[in-house]
Amino acid sequence: MQRITNCVLLKNDEALLLQKPSKLWWVAPGGKMEPGETILEAATREFREETGLAVKDIELRAVSTVVITRDDQPIDEWMMFTFQANDFQGQQLAMSPEGHLEWKQQSEVCNLPMAEGDSFIFKHIFQNKGILYGTFYYTEDFKLTSYRLDPAIT
Repeated sequence: MQRITNCVLLKNDEALLLQKPSKLWWVAPGGKMEPGETILEAATREFREETGLAVKDIELRAVSTVVITRDDQPIDEWMMFTFQANDFQGQQLAMSPEGHLEWKQQSEVCNLPMAEGDSFIFKHIFQNKGILYGTFYYTEDFKLTSYRLDPAIT
């Protein structure tokens, strides 16, 4: 099972997002954990590598299981740990090795092109406290087929 961490950096009413070149989807900067890393170490390392910024005082906001299916059978699965940060230091990269970085208004984030399940995570971070637990089922071409959330998001 693959383990992924990412981090949503908030400043005023904006979030720093990364637009991936392959699907042009917007994501929170992050990536795969390395062997022996804690989720906190991975989230801060990946964020720094992709943005040039060192996030401070980050907190875990969502734990998600992502299941990829073919003919309704699981073919891949990973765990995603999403953090939130409200403070940082450093200089933002002009060009990220992973895509285009841009500060986006929180009110427009969930309307951007992204994996459908990610919009539930962003909505939770922007509007709620605590940790969201979710399971998202996708087809191989990343169409969301079903999901479960605790607590429920409306």
